[in-house]
Amino acid sequence: MTSRQIVNLLKLVGTPRDGALLRFSLGSEYLKSAEFEAAITHLNAAVERDPGYSAAWKLLGHALAEHGRTDEALAAYRKGIEIAKGKGDLQAAKEMTVFARRLEKAIASGKATRG
Repeated sequence: MTSRQIVNLLKLVGTPRDGALLRFSLGSEYLKSAEFEAAITHLNAAVERDPGYSAAWKLLGHALAEHGRTDEALAAYRKGIEIAKGKGDLQAAKEMTVFARRLEKAIASGKATRG
């Protein structure tokens, strides 16, 4: 079920307001609705539009992990960590490091599948 917020945000896609923040917002809303493919699509668009958007990298890693795409999630977290450190966004880097480590441990223990 598509939320009213998603419907309203989708109206802005393809307009001059279509940018990294809009795509991040769409990705976040789709993730809340557990619509992982749509979330991943919009979060990928966010980091394509603004590769330095560390919050988008973090949410992309989360969406990928939730969807069982653990290798891609780890890659997104690692890229996000690199970006965040480069910008001096140490809190975001720290958070993504924690998430990446948890995911690596889950993979190693067999609680998460690689994919």
